[in-house]
Amino acid sequence: MTELFEPDGPHDVRVAVGAPPGRLRDLNAAGLLTAADLQVARRVGELAARAAGRDASVLAGLGDDDTVLVLALCLRALRAGSVCVDLAAPPEVDGATWPASEAWAEAVDRSDLVAQGVLHRAGTLVHLDRYHREEEQVAADLRAREELAAPPVDEARLAADLDRVFPEDRYAEQRAAARHAVTRRTTVLTGGPGTGKTTAVAGILQLLEGQAQALGVAAPRVALAAPTGKAAARLGEAIAEAGLEGFGATTLHRLLGRRPGSDTRFRHDRAHRLPYDVVVVDESSMLSLSMTARLLEAVRPETRLILVGDPDQLASVEAGAVLADLVAGFADPDGPVVRLRTSHRFGGRIGDLAAALRQAAGLDDVQAADAVLAVAAAAASEPAAAPGPAEGDVRLVALPDDDGVDARLLDELRAQVLPHARRLRAVAESGDVEQALEVLAEHRLLCAHRAGPRGVASLNQRIEGWLADEDAGVAPGGSYAGRPLLVFRNDPQLGLYNGDTGVVVRSSTDGTLRAVFATGGARRDLAVSRLGDVETMHAMTIHKAQGSQARSVTVVLPEVDSPLLTRELLYTAVTRASALVTMIGSEASLRGAVLRHVQRASGLRERLRPRRSDG
Repeated sequence: MTELFEPDGPHDVRVAVGAPPGRLRDLNAAGLLTAADLQVARRVGELAARAAGRDASVLAGLGDDDTVLVLALCLRALRAGSVCVDLAAPPEVDGATWPASEAWAEAVDRSDLVAQGVLHRAGTLVHLDRYHREEEQVAADLRAREELAAPPVDEARLAADLDRVFPEDRYAEQRAAARHAVTRRTTVLTGGPGTGKTTAVAGILQLLEGQAQALGVAAPRVALAAPTGKAAARLGEAIAEAGLEGFGATTLHRLLGRRPGSDTRFRHDRAHRLPYDVVVVDESSMLSLSMTARLLEAVRPETRLILVGDPDQLASVEAGAVLADLVAGFADPDGPVVRLRTSHRFGGRIGDLAAALRQAAGLDDVQAADAVLAVAAAAASEPAAAPGPAEGDVRLVALPDDDGVDARLLDELRAQVLPHARRLRAVAESGDVEQALEVLAEHRLLCAHRAGPRGVASLNQRIEGWLADEDAGVAPGGSYAGRPLLVFRNDPQLGLYNGDTGVVVRSSTDGTLRAVFATGGARRDLAVSRLGDVETMHAMTIHKAQGSQARSVTVVLPEVDSPLLTRELLYTAVTRASALVTMIGSEASLRGAVLRHVQRASGLRERLRPRRSDG
């Protein structure tokens, strides 16, 4: 499905008022290209043409130039998460006609935009030159790491330590993954939620310390990192819970060292490498192409690099789907990819649903949808209830296909969310900080959108209003005991990071309101007056929930025509729960989510595949 926009009104900034006639204006009117896409593409095309000495007649025709069109499509592709445009598969837009791919490619090759280094074509893929160079760099760096000699290993010590660290049969997958990471320079450790990725990482760190002792060298210097502050805090906490101390985690930006005046370059680069022997990056599905390029040029070639994540989850909000590309590109059995398949977080129908969504990629559309709907149909036969079921349960509250928010949806939300909000308020009012944080983590209401009738903003207001109707102590839009909090911007001074969650609690000592957060294995207790970039979190987006876990999750499916409704979105949502998933939405929306797969155009996976010998 091609995402198109609908103008909000005559003054919508996305509409190119006064654009000259041509294909660009037509595609703007169709909702594919924005005014910014047109203006930037035309201006860059004009600069390239002037640099080539073109006359005014050429400049006047840029609105219908096929190569300027490719540039505009590349700009649009970046917003959608792709790093290039495939001339053989242009966007599907009613009424749009596209040049034949071979003729289009020839026109691109002859263009001033290629001559001036703006665009680069390889096969049917056209990149902005920066992203082409980054793809080549990432592939070259990874291949170079694969070609290095294997690190020295004391096999006898490794065998003994594997028996000690992973003594039980249920750790067989982690055992194999750990052996792989100890004996290789690069490991891509993948697996769904609850498959024991963190257990494997903790074991790897123990094994590497044992290797250092056996080989008579210094203990390895280890860096733990993640793309976001929240993910880094969770990684540090998980490693500490595994019994390992002294392994603090940080964000990738902090690890690489910000360079003043630049958002794309860092203090550590190819000339100033990171000093670590082991670098572990968690939640690697969030890695963009550009950040991966910066990481690889900063890591020493001999450093063990361990990328950890779930390729079936939502990808980076920036351009690129690096983890999925690595898994597909390194398909060779002897490659760096290791996958954990057995989930220890959930079983039952949650496991069945997650498996059906993962396996949908290998099925045709009808089979994929039927497999997921079969799990949902079994769930729909049971009535919905408040959170607190047996482990691994799934419930579907089937709504009619009507758009918007009807009374049934609101009734179900009240039944699912209000009891939890009441309980959280009661515990927070009593001053029991630990219990308040425990109750906060019991349930999440997840939405696809921030705005709109089924979005986070609207549902937060409704839930807060319901709570205020029965409790005069609740101040909608203000602070009150039991108000759930979500941090939406990093605040290093307060030790809070984007995605951290907390709750307002009545102090048991002086009766004042305090904001309490659990982050990175520590507690943050702050006066509410010190809070800056936080918002109420009776509901949150699925993107914000990525990497977190709750006992029960309620998912509000968006309307069937939502551009965010994808298989990856649904998979990420349902795998946040350990005990209960309640999906509220129409069967059409559920089917639509299964049928829509996030497809990000990229040349990285092809660059990573083994090169064929000419002989």
